[in-house]
Amino acid sequence: MEKDSDYGAFTEKFLLRPSSSSHDLPLSGLTFAVKDIFDVAGYVTGFGNPDWARTHPAAESTAPSVSTILKGGATCIGKTVMDEMAYSINGENKHYGTPVNPCAPDRVPGGSSSGSAIVVGADLAHFSLGTDTGGSVRVPASYCGIFGFRPSHGVISTSGVVPMAQSFDTVGWFARDPVVLSKVGRALLQIPDAHPVRPAQLIIAEDCFQLSSIPSDRVKQVLVHSVEKLFGGHVLKQANLGDVVKDKVPSLNCFFDKGNARQEDNIPSLAALSSAMRTLQRHEFKNNHGEWVITVRPDLGPGISERVWEAVRAADENTGVYHSVKSELCAALAELLGDTGVLAIPTVPGPPPKLQMDPATLETFRARAFSLLSTAGVSGFCQVNIPLGMYEDLPVSVSLLAKHGSDGFLLSLVETLYATLKEQVESLKSHPCL
Repeated sequence: MEKDSDYGAFTEKFLLRPSSSSHDLPLSGLTFAVKDIFDVAGYVTGFGNPDWARTHPAAESTAPSVSTILKGGATCIGKTVMDEMAYSINGENKHYGTPVNPCAPDRVPGGSSSGSAIVVGADLAHFSLGTDTGGSVRVPASYCGIFGFRPSHGVISTSGVVPMAQSFDTVGWFARDPVVLSKVGRALLQIPDAHPVRPAQLIIAEDCFQLSSIPSDRVKQVLVHSVEKLFGGHVLKQANLGDVVKDKVPSLNCFFDKGNARQEDNIPSLAALSSAMRTLQRHEFKNNHGEWVITVRPDLGPGISERVWEAVRAADENTGVYHSVKSELCAALAELLGDTGVLAIPTVPGPPPKLQMDPATLETFRARAFSLLSTAGVSGFCQVNIPLGMYEDLPVSVSLLAKHGSDGFLLSLVETLYATLKEQVESLKSHPCL
């Protein structure tokens, strides 16, 4: 594999031309790559693992999401490396190699849609498709300094995509600029072109930003100043997301850590939400792939092997309580945001971890990350990662969430907001003491 020229992002390269050569199509002239979890007719879907590829035939048809993009006028240039069985947010793969993070070569690229993020971050394609179950678009987008969109759960078909856990699986996408992000989203969502929008309120989740190791003025204040400039200070509100979840999602009580989890390490109610999400994820993963794992006993990399076997050996659980958690969380967030409100949180709790980081340190970071990621994961709300340049030579970003079905609104808001966000980031560069 020519890791130097393509950052190790591809499992295989090929050209799939658009269904029509018309220049009037919305994605005409754009190139894209797809995560090796999507079916492409005539190619084996590898799911990040050679044993999976060896035991599965070539796909007979192409996933509808990929076909939609081809019909929109874009050209597919290949399939990208992913974490094995989509069971990691790190981006390391012992079989195919870890794609090189173009922003920070000594750091992980993020997963499981690692190669898809690298392709965009390294300017090898205009955009790419990934999937996001627990954070597999949002995390690599943040680590690679690009846009990543996790749509509302269920609004884009996951047919022809190897399932990880259907209650959370979504087809997401990456882009370097908000215009392409929006064009791709509108093609996939089959919604009309963008128009400028105003949020009724933008709520800063203060407790979530306290989880982040990035200084507040470098992320939160950039967003605050941009919103004030564009929409006025009256739009800004503050909330403690942990308190909202604790007060409004009583079904989470059985998921609270009975140990000594300290507030400064995490937010207990969001840690409980993450625990609920991962419990159902394990259950669904086992139903999907347990038989194959037991039969084939695949060669799996460190960390992933433990998670896969923990899921496969887990006792079958009553998942009814999870559905109560989801409905209570959706109601709480809908009440908090209203129709055109937006919630701002850090995408992840800090810059990308170093390659081969000490497992204990990585686990602490991972636990905090899932507390942040589980809000959209469990609610099914849409979320976008917005890059905010570099801090101490590492990429930083922020996330916005909107209610289920508000994907078009959120895409439009990013287009409206981004130029001002960039101005704010640039102004910080000219005042290095800020």
